[in-house]
Amino acid sequence: MDDSRIIDLFLERSEQAIKELSAKYGKLAQVVCANILRNESDAEECVNDSLLNTWNAIPPAKPVSLSAFFIDIARKKALDRYRYNSAERRNSNYEVALDELEECLKGEGTPSEECEAKALTEAIDRFLGKLKKQDRIMFVSRYYLSDPIPVIARNTGLKESVVSVRLHRTREKLRTYLRKEDLI
Repeated sequence: MDDSRIIDLFLERSEQAIKELSAKYGKLAQVVCANILRNESDAEECVNDSLLNTWNAIPPAKPVSLSAFFIDIARKKALDRYRYNSAERRNSNYEVALDELEECLKGEGTPSEECEAKALTEAIDRFLGKLKKQDRIMFVSRYYLSDPIPVIARNTGLKESVVSVRLHRTREKLRTYLRKEDLI
């Protein structure tokens, strides 16, 4: 079933909408949540919570991209669960990925105002738009979907060392780009 029809089912308040959404994007949401949490049962619970949150969000929301809307909800649920589960623990795959990215975002201070955060987001979007497709896919896989380097290597057909180097170089380019934009 296409996304517009699933959204219509949500707008009609048909429970079939949840079944169709789960069938179409449930596995992807499970992978995203599992990448962050490293726990299948927690990931499954986050996906189920995300289905409910999507039910509660549509209407009034009418997303342009159902997959992005649902995966964003699932990712946020997983991040909330991750923070809850690991208030004191460190060195998970997700924590390592965030630490890598944080290195190129460090500056005098952190963006605390909403407009600064929006400017940073827009700059990162522009930066990603200038990357080669494979570099953009690796960046998003690592820092949005929290894929471990071996998974990215397998998906791209590259060696892990090549993926690591290219991610490092992309972070350096991002740092340089953000400096030029006066965002760090």
